[in-house]
Amino acid sequence: MIGLRLKTARFHAGLTQSELGIRAGIDEESASSRISHYENEIHSPDFSLVKRLAKVLDVPTAYFYTEDDELADFIIQYHKLKKQKPDAFLGLTVS
Repeated sequence: MIGLRLKTARFHAGLTQSELGIRAGIDEESASSRISHYENEIHSPDFSLVKRLAKVLDVPTAYFYTEDDELADFIIQYHKLKKQKPDAFLGLTVS
């Protein structure tokens, strides 16, 4: 699932594979090919790289790991809303 979510988030961020890889700290010479391998699920990035990719793409790390598409969309919407209105979630409790 990480591959599809990575490709989608990269597309929405308007970054090339190379740009994303370099911004996430991957060597410039291999950045494009490594991101391509992750998007095509030939290889899987380790958790620390997923966290760096998430930061560059401005998405929560959890977005990459959910198998449910609706939940993935909810995670993105929650993230955007929380950034726009951080006080909107004060006092919210989980029962």
